[in-house]
Amino acid sequence: MDGMPLSQATALITLVVPVFNEEDTIPIFIDAVRQLRLDHLRARLEVLFVNDGSTDATLSILRGLQAREDFVGYIDLSRNFGKEAAMTAGLEHARGDAVIPMDVDLQDPPELIADMVARWRDGAEVVLARRTNRDSDTAIKRTTASWFYKVHNLLASPKIPDNVGDYRLMDRKVVEALKQLPESRRFMKGLFAWIGFQTAEVSYTRSERVAGQTKFNGWKLWNFALEGLTSFSTTPLRIWTYLGFFVAIPSLVYAIFIVMRSLLIGSDVPGYASLIVAICFLGGLQLIGIGVLGEYLGRTYLEAKGRPVYIVRECELPPTRQA
Repeated sequence: MDGMPLSQATALITLVVPVFNEEDTIPIFIDAVRQLRLDHLRARLEVLFVNDGSTDATLSILRGLQAREDFVGYIDLSRNFGKEAAMTAGLEHARGDAVIPMDVDLQDPPELIADMVARWRDGAEVVLARRTNRDSDTAIKRTTASWFYKVHNLLASPKIPDNVGDYRLMDRKVVEALKQLPESRRFMKGLFAWIGFQTAEVSYTRSERVAGQTKFNGWKLWNFALEGLTSFSTTPLRIWTYLGFFVAIPSLVYAIFIVMRSLLIGSDVPGYASLIVAICFLGGLQLIGIGVLGEYLGRTYLEAKGRPVYIVRECELPPTRQA
């Protein structure tokens, strides 16, 4: 769009789509994207898939699509690095004037892209897609997601918009800002919130997956939540400082009481049960505190290595087309 106002030039919108064992879903996704029409917004789409170490026919399908379709490209990572790393790879290779990360399972509806582009044309630098209905998710997932947003926003800064996932439009300047962030352990929702920029919102109802199975389970989601909390907040460390005072001060008062009682009326044998309870309680607190410290120390250790977020095995970008 060099030399032309944004409102007049034909914009390139890059969809960044991480995939892992999605051989059944990719053809359905591509069919949905083909049906999108953004001509009235003077915009055209390209799709950049990021294959995150798939073990099925995903890579073969992507190679075939890239050979047949002039709007499809792919990045093949050397192994499974995780969705956050795959998304980072896509954002760093995306060429669009605006970039939209999204899932391949069509739970994030492609039809919403036109609304997002329209809001971007009106001046928004980030357009968030907020889920107004999550009935397609299980009750447990909805409840735990709600708890996560509440706890994270209570402890961490900046706040993460609730019920907003990775599905969003970002202007080129926003993507360039993201590319400057050096950390290797990446919690993308937090990074998206941290960089700021002028933001607008559109709403949608989250649908069921069109095919395949989700790759997230309870254990992965729990670790993902811990990653988010420790990436953007040191409050858990401060909590244990206060908890230490909360336990230590009553213990000191009780110790003085025991000493005075022993001096005045002597000591008695009973107390074994209360002693064991106190030892187990304090021992448990210490182990939890060590665990919290370990989370932060582990992050420091991994960041200090300076390893790359991902390694690209193969990369084929969509052909460059004239606007």
